[in-house]
Amino acid sequence: MVLSSVLGFPRIGAHRELKKVTESYWSGKATVEELFKVGKEIRAHNWKLQKESGVDIIASNDFSFYDQVLDLSLLLNVIPERYSKYNLPAIDTLFAMGRGLQRPATESTSAVDVPALEMVKWFDSNYHYVRPTFSHSTEFKLNGQKPVDEYLEAKELGVETRPVLLGPVSYLFLGKADKDSLDLDLLSLLPKLVPVYADLLKKLADAGAKNVQIDEPVLVLDLPESYKAAYKSTYETLSKSGLQIILATYFGDVRPNLDAIKGLPVAGFHYDFVRVPEQFGEVSDALTAEQVLSAGVVDGRNIWKTDLNKAVDFIEAAKQKLGEDRVIVATSSSLLHTPVDLENEKKLDAEIKDWFSFATQKLSEVVVIAKAVTSGRDSVSAELETNAKSISARAHSKITNDPAVRSRLAAVTESDSSRKAPFAERLEAQKSLNLPLFPTTTIGSFPQTKEIRVYRNKFTKGEITPEEYEKFIEKEIDEVVKFQEEIGLDVLVHGEPERNDMVQYFGEQLKGFAFTQNGWVQSYGSRYVRPPIIVGDVSRPHPMTVKESKYAQSITKKPMKGMLTGPVTILRWSFPRDDISLKDQSLQLALALRDEVNDLEAAGVKVIQVDEPAIREGLPLRAGAEREAYAQWAPLSFRLATSGVDNDTQIHSHFCYSDLDPVHIKALDADVVSIEFSKKDDNKYIQEFSDYPNHIGLGLFDIHSPRVPPQEEFEARINEILKVYPKENLWINPDCGLKTRKWDETKKQLTNMVNAAKVYRAKF
Repeated sequence: MVLSSVLGFPRIGAHRELKKVTESYWSGKATVEELFKVGKEIRAHNWKLQKESGVDIIASNDFSFYDQVLDLSLLLNVIPERYSKYNLPAIDTLFAMGRGLQRPATESTSAVDVPALEMVKWFDSNYHYVRPTFSHSTEFKLNGQKPVDEYLEAKELGVETRPVLLGPVSYLFLGKADKDSLDLDLLSLLPKLVPVYADLLKKLADAGAKNVQIDEPVLVLDLPESYKAAYKSTYETLSKSGLQIILATYFGDVRPNLDAIKGLPVAGFHYDFVRVPEQFGEVSDALTAEQVLSAGVVDGRNIWKTDLNKAVDFIEAAKQKLGEDRVIVATSSSLLHTPVDLENEKKLDAEIKDWFSFATQKLSEVVVIAKAVTSGRDSVSAELETNAKSISARAHSKITNDPAVRSRLAAVTESDSSRKAPFAERLEAQKSLNLPLFPTTTIGSFPQTKEIRVYRNKFTKGEITPEEYEKFIEKEIDEVVKFQEEIGLDVLVHGEPERNDMVQYFGEQLKGFAFTQNGWVQSYGSRYVRPPIIVGDVSRPHPMTVKESKYAQSITKKPMKGMLTGPVTILRWSFPRDDISLKDQSLQLALALRDEVNDLEAAGVKVIQVDEPAIREGLPLRAGAEREAYAQWAPLSFRLATSGVDNDTQIHSHFCYSDLDPVHIKALDADVVSIEFSKKDDNKYIQEFSDYPNHIGLGLFDIHSPRVPPQEEFEARINEILKVYPKENLWINPDCGLKTRKWDETKKQLTNMVNAAKVYRAKF
């Protein structure tokens, strides 16, 4: 019998229940008991839903109040002393590590002031994980037994689950050395770490678990030989637990590292055949006669319906080669990256909705594929026929193809993606902006208050007129501009009160996109996004941001930044099409944004920021032809969007929460770039950008944290940067936009930042 499997399910709740209770807990409006109660309800719902859908192998320990990697750090006692010294409850330590914590002393508690740990992208996804931070004094031990507790919790509900763990080799590889232990070889910690994993597996076995899924996703990266060699001894030890281990990889091609795991004493392997179907031959040949193959054929990263007949063909071939009992039908990865349930979408166009499959619907897909292979296609003929009609309807729909867009793209020339002069000449022309040494700015957004959300909701529902809404937005812009002038910022922003999200806002105004009401996906912590869906060729029917930016510039004599999201980021933070190349989608977006950039310039906006935080995230995971091609078309997309302006118009871009490569950023040829920096612990990162030829702003405070760094801390950060980076080229700015912060925090943070810049301005 071919079984069905899901590697993980979204943990946010169908209606964002987790976000609501978590943020209530942070604000003191919900108790820890209420927080845990909602978590337990979400877990129970998810397990029962999967069981009722007929899924055979259901994951547990895929739930987290913040991030599954951070959970593991807490579990394994990888807690830097700056957090552990406060003796906080475990859940508060978790949140302090994830988002920082700053609170005054009370009669019963001491003062706490600690920044968050570094947060970076999870491989090439828009999910962020909190990077494990190790030191010479790290002492591995079990703090509690979360995986065991959640396995037993499911068992009490009558649901047998397969606990999920991030594997020890990947855990170390994805981590970093703490600032006081920069000489630490992380792999040297493995002999101390593996016994703690073994202890945890034994506890799971004692609790009645029969199987465990151990994720080793770094196997799809270019690994050093030392890490490859670590797998043999690690899994020889872990296999003695008595549990059947399924070692899982996803998001890429495992073949370059296949020798590292071939012959390991595990029950089987999971591979992502959505991303790399051509690896089937080699990975299946590498199995022993007893090992099973978990075949990821249902996409855990996108929302398009699976072509069920095609997937059945794939699984039947695997069954023929390996035998029925050695094949499992699975999602390619955890469904964490997809919205919860398509049935919550009541306003989607029926034709387009028929093309989609969210996490709940993907449960049925793995079940149908498994049944078709086990019992024959006739047993699910109705499902296969309905699916085939949907796949065909999408392929032949007029929505997907716009001849005008394709003709314009075909006519693009090399000169369209080059500025009119090199940076030195542009810089001379941009002296008309009259900027001081150490110019200060923000990344774009200001706090999205409850009042803003209420007015936007009223406007969306038609409860207020467009004129009333526009008047309200202008009032918000007035207040933001006044505040920035009062504290002395040099290049202002309009605050983006009219925008719901930095990608959704643009997608809603571009032709070729579809939108959901409840298609929320976790980005990090309690930050959820509703990714737009690219359903057809993309174009810009009308200006998108000109009105607000022009108004904002009219009420100040200081330069006002026009704010746009770049083509690669819109592509990466949407659900892209799978029927044309990513390159063509990105270039279509670039042409639409080029029109917007040119219109902003014509409206008198002389500083234009086109953010590309996802440009590193989109880089293919392995070196090779695909990565080389991306390194060409991704910067080309940015330059195509921004190169139509005159020399005296200053182009900015912004990047955050990735392991950035200066080579890729240089290729954009932006006049000024701003980069998230506040959680970096050493000058190595500054050094990487020390020869950056244009101007740069290294972010000086963490916008994901409510913590307010004192002015002296800002001054110290600037001092460290100036040891490496020339003062004439340095801008002063936060890590990212401020929409998720509160106004009282924001005012203090920015005031301290500007005052620190003034200190250095006076000094030089």
